[in-house]
Amino acid sequence: MTERKRQRASDTNQQRAADTTQPQVPETAAQRTTGEKRRAVGRPAGGGKSAGKSGGGHSQSLVRGLTILEALAAAPNGLALSEAADAVGLAPSTAHRLLQALHQQGFITQDGSNGLWRIDVKTFRIGNSFLEARDFVATARPFLRRLTALSGETANLGIRDDGMVVYLAQSESPQMMRMITRLGSRAPLHASGVGKALLAWMPEPEFARIMGGRVLEGETPNTLTDLPTLRAQLETIRRQGYAVDREEHAIGLNCVAATLHDESGLPLAAISVSGPVARIDDSRLPELAALVADTAREITARLGGKTPSEPPA
Repeated sequence: MTERKRQRASDTNQQRAADTTQPQVPETAAQRTTGEKRRAVGRPAGGGKSAGKSGGGHSQSLVRGLTILEALAAAPNGLALSEAADAVGLAPSTAHRLLQALHQQGFITQDGSNGLWRIDVKTFRIGNSFLEARDFVATARPFLRRLTALSGETANLGIRDDGMVVYLAQSESPQMMRMITRLGSRAPLHASGVGKALLAWMPEPEFARIMGGRVLEGETPNTLTDLPTLRAQLETIRRQGYAVDREEHAIGLNCVAATLHDESGLPLAAISVSGPVARIDDSRLPELAALVADTAREITARLGGKTPSEPPA
């Protein structure tokens, strides 16, 4: 018998033991009366010491159940009973009762062929509702205003629409000479700081689909129009954490941009600081690059995203 089969047999025996070692005792009339009185004043039946409490008054069972959900979420291939119990530091019988409760509510499922427990669609729907409700434009706006206050330059937020950048939000510079972009306007991905910041973290299959057959038009004499050269610059962007547009989209305009990432590390959007070359020259780029990159990491964290070290596969 293989080690895996022995483990499954052990888990099966533990599950059977958990189901049978806790016989149901009929509730007495006195117990029913006590429970009804507790419920009448807003306290759950069995809410005394036997229910167990953790810090802050949270139900211990609820905390344990959520801990098991976290363990299963971190194990896409599923966990055996013993593995789930070990992951949360519980006895197998206790873990089994919690798994069964979560299963009955539709949060997890068990593979009938190998007994492994996995996250089910109900848990996915709950997590997805957070993503749908997340408004990254509203979240980013105060950060854009802060960028303008600290840099004196225009701050922008843009997203990708196929091979183009679409600008969704902006905080204008108070300077007389300033960069202004109409919201909803577009720029090529390869010819803008925001676009290159998005391209740098794009998975290779998506990059190949969008850029592989595209002619890289020159917006200015400084635009990168050669795909190998663009790829080399994207590697630099990933390494340093920011992108620079040196008059590549418009003559006389420089830009520093950094990526906002979602919970999978994918590029969600990008922010930038843009202004005339007379104010954003090479001597000022390191200062602005650090400011924009740090701000992008802050927004990413606020959105529940993560900044990867390499583009997602």
